[in-house]
Amino acid sequence: MNRYPQQVRIVEVGPRDGLQNEPGEIDVATKIEFINRLSQTGLQAIEVTSFVSPGRVPQLADAEQVWRGIQRQEGVEYPVLVPNMKGLERALAVGVQQIAVFGAVSETFSQRNIHCSISESLQHYYQLITQAKAEGITVRAYISCVLGCPYEGAMDSAKVAELARHFIDAGCYEVSLGDTIGCGTPLQARKMLERVAQQVPMQQLAVHFHDTRGQALANILSCLESGVTVIDASVSGLGGCPFAKGASGNVATEDLVYMLHGMEIETGIDLAKLVAAGNLISSALDRSNDSGVSRAGEC
Repeated sequence: MNRYPQQVRIVEVGPRDGLQNEPGEIDVATKIEFINRLSQTGLQAIEVTSFVSPGRVPQLADAEQVWRGIQRQEGVEYPVLVPNMKGLERALAVGVQQIAVFGAVSETFSQRNIHCSISESLQHYYQLITQAKAEGITVRAYISCVLGCPYEGAMDSAKVAELARHFIDAGCYEVSLGDTIGCGTPLQARKMLERVAQQVPMQQLAVHFHDTRGQALANILSCLESGVTVIDASVSGLGGCPFAKGASGNVATEDLVYMLHGMEIETGIDLAKLVAAGNLISSALDRSNDSGVSRAGEC
């Protein structure tokens, strides 16, 4: 009997999480072409951008232009990250139908990232989620630092489960559990996921692993054994959080798809087309860094 799921849904976060911490500038036309190519791969969900303050994340200051320029395909979801009510207003103005919000299980990381406590952030997001749902918008949640924090060290999985439950109760359809600094190992990842699944049904959970120590695929494999069927990934392994130093990019979508297909797990994704999209954005990033600026440390 196969202990792994028959099918996995991959959420491609490259256009947002993959580009937000890159030192070089990528022009709007290239971003649009990148997303359009991803739309042709069979991916079911592509996170397009973030409606965050340009001063906080200048690489995504072109959110409206990118959103308006992409060719949305039937059957593909195009969520955007929204940090606050102003971001929601911007997203609504261009016709966004799905958003994502984010919180952290670490108090220090929450203060450094969004300048408020965890409890304050929950009050804030409850209002945002309520407003979004009133507008017919579906909401996904990210939780950062589920296995470790750059400031506080190891995290308590019971607190992760409690925060995930808060987001589900607030109206989110899914919670993505993020190892933001890539410190987790397979057994830690599985125990954390199974602890959270005591509070939130597994079908409403996703995993999001960074590959700082080369553990991302192993962690994913361990979580697949526990029944998770939604995985975040970034083409070419791009990614990073501007507010947590010392980590590398996300698990590469190409590597993930290769592993899953080798395990006879369906994704619906054309790997050759996915690689071509990765080559496109990687070449653009190489050109943007020709001035001698090296790739920044990512998280």
